[in-house]
Amino acid sequence: MSGSTDYPELRDHLLKHSVKRGDFVLKSGRRSGWFIDSKQTICRPEAMVLVAEAVLSVVPAEATAIGGLTMGADPVAFVTAGVAATRGRPLKAFSVRKEAKDHGGGGRIAGALDPGDKVVVTEDTVTRGTSLLEAAHAVHEAGAEVILLVAVVDRGGTVEAMAAAEGLPFRAIVTAPDLGFDYEGA
Repeated sequence: MSGSTDYPELRDHLLKHSVKRGDFVLKSGRRSGWFIDSKQTICRPEAMVLVAEAVLSVVPAEATAIGGLTMGADPVAFVTAGVAATRGRPLKAFSVRKEAKDHGGGGRIAGALDPGDKVVVTEDTVTRGTSLLEAAHAVHEAGAEVILLVAVVDRGGTVEAMAAAEGLPFRAIVTAPDLGFDYEGA
């Protein structure tokens, strides 16, 4: 589902602190005239609550946990869970490691995630959406149920269709068009 300009302060903060113009090589190897380092917004104190409130506005009431692939999901999940806790809404937070640990408890999940949890998988910025889907698969393997995929910023415009093909709903808080750019899909 497309983003929204219901969060003008968040959009403005992203434009001021996170959006860079120039010549960039994306993770996919493609070139782009703009780049967004949304952690420059998500990790600043004046924007943390803005991000958490925006994400919480789309988190279903039945959700019991929030997390995703480290490193992009970590600040989103932890800030959102922290703010939710102050409002009497318990949400566990977790990270999905890029590779399973071969020592200690092992596995890909770090943090609080239990079998049967109803999970929101999140990410800071998505272009193609592969990180969201990788995390969703790891959550499923851990015995939890993914009920929503959420990105703070969708710069690609292709995630919703990819998620729908796997039966997963997707929401973006802010989209590339909200920031004044065209989608740069896969």
